[in-house]
Amino acid sequence: MLGGMAQTTETPPADTPDGWAPRSPGTPRTPRIHRAWFVAAVTFVTIIGAAAFASLPGLLIEPLHEEFDWSRGTIGFAVSVNLALYGLTAPFAAALMDRFGIRRIVAVALSVIALGSVLTVWMTAAWQLVLLWGVLVGLGSGSMALAFAATVTNRWFVGRRGLVTGILTAAGASGQLVFLPLLSWLVEHHGWRPAAVTVALAALAVVPFVWLLLRDHPADVGLAPYGGEYADKPAPVTGAARRAVTVLFKAARTGPFWLLAGTFAICGASTNGLVKTHFVPAAHDHGMPVTAAAGLLAVIGVFDVVGTIASGWFTDRFEARRLLAVYYALRGISLLFLPMLLAPSVHPPMLFFIVFYGLDWVATVPPTIALCREHYGEDSAIVFGWVLASHQVGAAVVAFAGGVARDVFGSYDLVWYASGALCAAAALMALVIRRPRKETVSLAGA
Repeated sequence: MLGGMAQTTETPPADTPDGWAPRSPGTPRTPRIHRAWFVAAVTFVTIIGAAAFASLPGLLIEPLHEEFDWSRGTIGFAVSVNLALYGLTAPFAAALMDRFGIRRIVAVALSVIALGSVLTVWMTAAWQLVLLWGVLVGLGSGSMALAFAATVTNRWFVGRRGLVTGILTAAGASGQLVFLPLLSWLVEHHGWRPAAVTVALAALAVVPFVWLLLRDHPADVGLAPYGGEYADKPAPVTGAARRAVTVLFKAARTGPFWLLAGTFAICGASTNGLVKTHFVPAAHDHGMPVTAAAGLLAVIGVFDVVGTIASGWFTDRFEARRLLAVYYALRGISLLFLPMLLAPSVHPPMLFFIVFYGLDWVATVPPTIALCREHYGEDSAIVFGWVLASHQVGAAVVAFAGGVARDVFGSYDLVWYASGALCAAAALMALVIRRPRKETVSLAGA
C-alpha cells in the first residue's frame, strides 16, 4: 500500500494518477510520502475520537429509564433530536469550513460535544437530556459529520478519492470499536455518568491534534492535491449560510438529489436510527446481557471498517448507483431475518448476521459521495451535507418511532420488518438515478 502513497525524489508529471504536480519550476525535491496522507491520518484519528458520542445513546436507554422512570419514547426523542441536528448542521458546517477553515470549525465542534456530554452528569429532567444530548451534542456532532470527511477528501485528493473516502468513513466504525466495549462496561459496573464523562474527555483529547496537525488546503503548505495539479488556495467564501441554502435550492431542482436524499434517509433509518440506537435494548429484551449486546455492536464496527474500505475501492472501479442497489438489497434481507435471531445468548446465526450486516453498515457512503461529486462538482460537499441531513432525519424518525413501538407493542419486531422493506425500496430508487452529465457546474453560481 505504501507504493500508492510513496513519492520518488523526481517529481512526476502533473497528470500522473498517483503523483502530484510541482508548484513551480523551482520547487524543492518532494517528500517521499505526500502530505495529503498525513492530513487523512489526522482526520481519521479525529473522527475516531469524536465517535465516542455515537456509541453511547443505545447504552443510555435502559439506565435512564430505570433511574428517572422516563419512557423509552421520551429518551428516543432526545436521541432523535441529536440525530436530526447532526444531519441538519452538516451542510452549514461544510460551508463554514469554506469560510473559516477546517481546523477552527472542527476544534469548536469537539469542544461543544464535550460540554454537552459532561453537563448531562447533573441533569434531573427529561428536557435537560433533550437540550444537552439532543441539541448541544447534536450541533457539535453535525459539524464533525461525514461532510468533514468529504471536504478533506475533495481538497486534498484527486487520485484515490474513493479509497480515502472509504477509509475516513470507516473511522467512525473504528471509534465505535474502540469505545463501545469500554462504555458498556462502565455503564454496567459504574453507571452511565462515568461513560458520559469519558465521551467528553475523548472529544477534548483530539482538539490538540486538530489544531496542530490539520491543514485546511494543500496550498497552505505549497503542494498540489494528491494526484492533481497545484492551485492557489481560494479566498474565504462569505455568506456560508446563504451559500448552503442556495446550493440546496439549486440541487432540489434536480432528480438525482431527491433520489440520493431518499435512499440515504433509509440508510440512516436502518443504521443509526434503528440498530445503533435500539439493538442493545432489543437484545436485552430477549435476555441477552447488555455487555454481550454491546460487544456484538463493536464486532459490527470491525467488519464495517473492512466493508467501507472495500466499498471505496469498488467505487473507484464500478458504477456507484449499482453498488448502492446491491448494498441496500442485502441490508434489507439481513434485517428481515434479525427478529428470528435474537436470543439470550450469542449463537452462530447471530454472528453471521453481525458479520453480514457489519460489512454493509456504511458501505453506502463512498458511492453516495461519488454520485454527489459527479453530479454537483465543486458544491458536492455541501450537497452531500444536505443528503446527510436526510440520512439523519430518517435516523431521527426511527430512533423515536422505535422507542414508541417498543412502549406500545412490547417488541421491536414491527420496526425490524418495516426497515427491511424500506431498504428494498432504496435499492430500487438507487437504480433509477440517472447517469451524471460529463460536465458539472457550481450550483451556488448557477
